[in-house]
Amino acid sequence: MSILLEVCVDSPRGLAAAIEGGAGRIELCSALEVGGLTPLAGLMKAAASAPIPVYAMIRPHAGAFVFDEGDEAAMMADIDAVRVFGLAGVVIGANMPDGRLDMPLIHRLKAHAAGLGSTLHRAFDLVPDADVALEQAVELGCERILTSGCVPKAIDGLDTLARLSKKAAGRISIMPGSGVRPSNAGEILRATGAREIHGSCSSPSADADPRAVAFGFEAPGMNRTDVAVVRQMRQAIDAA
Repeated sequence: MSILLEVCVDSPRGLAAAIEGGAGRIELCSALEVGGLTPLAGLMKAAASAPIPVYAMIRPHAGAFVFDEGDEAAMMADIDAVRVFGLAGVVIGANMPDGRLDMPLIHRLKAHAAGLGSTLHRAFDLVPDADVALEQAVELGCERILTSGCVPKAIDGLDTLARLSKKAAGRISIMPGSGVRPSNAGEILRATGAREIHGSCSSPSADADPRAVAFGFEAPGMNRTDVAVVRQMRQAIDAA
């Protein structure tokens, strides 16, 4: 069985590049510069016709994954939108102030997303005990955990990722992500035994507008999904 490449994108151009380059699944977001927020309705509509599964990030704002009642209401409405547009799944997660998974809230989100696929996002990486959180993710019934091994970059969390993959024992997929590039994807896969991997497959934008940056309409040093990098990632995975 080949290893699945999931690419996170935040624009119609990025969506097209990921598909053309050989992605097997899309994580659809807005604002990837802050780790991804809920995608806009127009982008969900554009992604509805994609030939591969599309999972939408459900995250109403940047910052820690600690959500209040207003945030919960927004996330429930966003899950409804994912269903209306016919996407395959959602990417969900939440933490308590002390970093533990907010199980009551995630349970409610998961129940509201009944019939949709589900990924537990990198709220997992902020937990105080990854082994406890792994069992909680299994209890939730999520298909996979997107994780860097509880450190900022997956290449530095290989021991944790390998331990989690072994402990998961096929009950849930451990999908390494964060800082995954064609140059290190093979090492990450060999070390962890993962069967799916997540990356932005991006490169620095060549069409940044200095005026937009000066006015604050565009962040300096923006990256964009690059079809060539997607292809390189796919080749690196196939060679692993």
